[in-house]
Amino acid sequence: MNLLFTSAGRRDYLVEYFSAALGSDDEIHIGNSNPLCSAFLAPGHRVVTPLIHAAEYIPFLLDYCEKHRIDGLIPLFDVDLPVLADARESFAKGGTTVVVSDPDIARTCNDKWLTAQWLERFGLSCPTTFLTLAAAQSAIDCGALTFPVVVKPRWGMGAIGVMTAATPAELPAIVEHVRRRVFETYLRFESAAAPEECVIIQAHAEGVEYGLDVLNDFHGRHAATVVKRKLAMRYGETDAAVIEDVPALQALGRQLSTHLGHRGNLDVDVFFANGAVSVLELNCRFGGGYPFAHLAGANFPAAVVAWLAHREPRPEWLRARPGTTGIKAIQPRLYDVTQAL
Repeated sequence: MNLLFTSAGRRDYLVEYFSAALGSDDEIHIGNSNPLCSAFLAPGHRVVTPLIHAAEYIPFLLDYCEKHRIDGLIPLFDVDLPVLADARESFAKGGTTVVVSDPDIARTCNDKWLTAQWLERFGLSCPTTFLTLAAAQSAIDCGALTFPVVVKPRWGMGAIGVMTAATPAELPAIVEHVRRRVFETYLRFESAAAPEECVIIQAHAEGVEYGLDVLNDFHGRHAATVVKRKLAMRYGETDAAVIEDVPALQALGRQLSTHLGHRGNLDVDVFFANGAVSVLELNCRFGGGYPFAHLAGANFPAAVVAWLAHREPRPEWLRARPGTTGIKAIQPRLYDVTQAL
């Protein structure tokens, strides 16, 4: 079996997890538009791809998959998901399974405004969310929204541009600052569709922050939920966590799985306080918190490889040991990219 990871970025550890799940005759291919990415540290064939929104991106990948007999294509970046979801059938005709959810699911999860609406539709709690400054100010005036409030990109990731406004006086300036920040980064591509509505204002969530890994099979059926209590964060990514068995959050994972019907892993951020759950974000990909589940004995990459091979995963791959506590370490591994530049 040959696998291709697109927009691999800093996810070298995920590539290595999948590599360990493959046989000795299988191949790993690692794609990224920028050769200065740590994923190229992982063993495998490296390929510098066009930018995701370039016209030649999908044709390039289709040709690459055909030439290298790629069985499974696994995107590791939010912006990549809807683009590849739209092209999933074209890859399937060439024998490549793209591990991605349906286009509407990918777009709902990437868009925090749509995510909030989707959660409300299914009766799942989330922070009260406003799409415009005027709507938020009206809610503030009538007491429906109180400070502090969180201002963030509507299509955002990695904590880029996330800020907190503590007073009514500073809110307009922070909204404008976040909007400018959006168009200075790769968030500008999706935000260009709604430049005046590319920033959201949310009520500040209270409670203990948790992360869930909710794994579905390729038919959108629930396979596992792993619950992690976050102990430390760095730039929007979990830096330390402990695996816990929290029945309410396990139940939430099953609810999200059933209602969403995603394929593969769903990375979920929630706040939990006094038995009440508030869902902050849904990311239908492997997230930065997955390594803690892996450390605790789960092996979701092996499960994905099994489904690609039309086999059932082993039950132990779908469980994580409660009480396992982990931290991420920065290791100075260097990869010579001189020839790639």
